Amino acid sequence: MPKISVEVPRELLADLDAHVGDDGKFVNRSEAIRASVRKTLDLLDEIDDRHGRLDDELE
Repeated sequence: MPKISVEVPRELLADLDAHVGDDGKFVNRSEAIRASVRKTLDLLDEIDDRHGRLDDELE
């Protein structure tokens, strides 16, 4: 799996960390970020589909 590096504002990272760990929804930051990216891409696909911009190959 490729690795990437991103800069994240401290406040956003603190919010993310509140959802990670033993008491959180995610095991680690990477899993939380992957889930967020997947959800965002799904939402963008839905928007594109409503506007007729989704390629047939992506469906």
